[in-house]
Amino acid sequence: MSAQLVVSVVDDDESVRESLPPLLEAFGFVARAFTSAEAFLASDAIARTSCLILDITMPGMSGVELYRELKVRGCNIPVIFITACGNGPLRQGLLEEGAVECLDKPFDDTALLQALKKALAGG
Repeated sequence: MSAQLVVSVVDDDESVRESLPPLLEAFGFVARAFTSAEAFLASDAIARTSCLILDITMPGMSGVELYRELKVRGCNIPVIFITACGNGPLRQGLLEEGAVECLDKPFDDTALLQALKKALAGG
C-alpha cells in the first residue's frame, strides 16, 4: 500500500483512536484520528482522506449522520463502519447505501486489511 494514502479514523473511543493509527501505519497508510464527526468535518482532512473508518454510534453527530452529510456534500470517501452494537438491519442498510464494510468490534487485523483493500480498489 502507498504511504500517500490517508486513512482517517473517527471514533469517540480513545482506545480505538490509540490502537488503530499504529496498525494502519504498519499497513503502509498515513493515519489520522478524530474524536468526533464534528472534529472531522471541521478539519482539513476530508479532501485528503482515501478511506474513512467510522464508528456508527458516537455522541453528537453519529457516524451514520456523518456518512450521509459527506454524501450530501459530494464527498464520496469509501467508508468502513465499525461498531460495538452489531445491528443487523442497520448494517445491511449501510451496505446498501454504499458503505464498503461494517465490522464488529473487536475485529481482527486481517478483516480490517481486507476491508481497506476493498475500499481502495473501488468497492
